[in-house]
Amino acid sequence: MRNPGTVLAVLTGLGLSSAAGLNAFIPVLMIGLLDRFTDLVRLPAEFGWLSDGPVLALLALLLAAETVLDKVPGVDTVNDIVQTLIRPASGGAVFAATEAAARADASLMRDAPWLAWTLGIAAALLVHLTKTTVRPLVNAGTLGAGAPVVSTVEDTFAFGVSLLAVLAPVVALIGLGMLGYVAYRLLSLRRRQPA
Repeated sequence: MRNPGTVLAVLTGLGLSSAAGLNAFIPVLMIGLLDRFTDLVRLPAEFGWLSDGPVLALLALLLAAETVLDKVPGVDTVNDIVQTLIRPASGGAVFAATEAAARADASLMRDAPWLAWTLGIAAALLVHLTKTTVRPLVNAGTLGAGAPVVSTVEDTFAFGVSLLAVLAPVVALIGLGMLGYVAYRLLSLRRRQPA
């Protein structure tokens, strides 16, 4: 039987990397800040740079830019195209950093560090691709008026899931399941509408 701590660490990594699929910079900035100012996250030495002051300032600047760009209809689509590489990379990094920090004794992750990166990239990419599929439908269906609303909901959700992934990983997993259900329902409604 797997160590329950290892399972929770994997859930933390999945929660953070999934949040990165919505906004690449929220979970990375959060773990950097939590490592720097609290005992909730302890990053391993190879990821210690994430809590350096200049890196945190750069991440905050990138977060501000992403937050603004994602709220403008049309620009959000271009931003999503650019983010197709950034969000999965961010997901891989936060999964690897937090998994390594949380469970140094997890032999599977220790012996195959690429696995944490792969799981994080896959989780972020899945959420990102869902977002890039749903967002144009929202923009078209609301003549662009829905973009800032949906973007704000996504950012709030990414922040909440990131925080829950650290504090209560099982609750974060439930939240991600709910997000998946909502995305599925939106896509199903769209398919049923006549062209």
